[in-house]
Amino acid sequence: MKLVEKKLVDETLGETEGARRATGVSQGVSPAAGLPPPTMGSETEVVAKAQRRRFTAEYKRRIVREADRCTTTGAIGALLRREGLYSSYLTTWRAARDRGELEGLAPKPRGPKVVTPDLRDKKIAEQEREIGKWRKRAERAEALVEVQKKVAALLGTPLDNERS
Repeated sequence: MKLVEKKLVDETLGETEGARRATGVSQGVSPAAGLPPPTMGSETEVVAKAQRRRFTAEYKRRIVREADRCTTTGAIGALLRREGLYSSYLTTWRAARDRGELEGLAPKPRGPKVVTPDLRDKKIAEQEREIGKWRKRAERAEALVEVQKKVAALLGTPLDNERS
């Protein structure tokens, strides 16, 4: 019967003592080619809400120019990978450039479009408010006349228009 010797793992270097790891890291060689090993307590920062990427017009023009200069096979793919872009971005930016839309290369503001009110609409709204004010005043005057008629009928006194 053979005794199996336990191998200890050095936690500070992430290496084995006296044996080779399955990943190919041998004794005396630090993982990740000289980078310090990740610590157990390291935390990854997570953003609460993802932000939409925005590209400046100059950046878009530069990428389109670089893509146009690419002549070898795979050069455009390498450019897109290097910049972290999708090919659809390049297609959209090229189409905007071909249409001659310089403002098409600038980011467009999102959300509802701001509409400046027409002066006629402003005047109509003002007149509607004034008409409403006069309508309320007329209704109050009519209500007062009705009350006066009822009081006159209760007291038995004739009104001015009934006297003549």
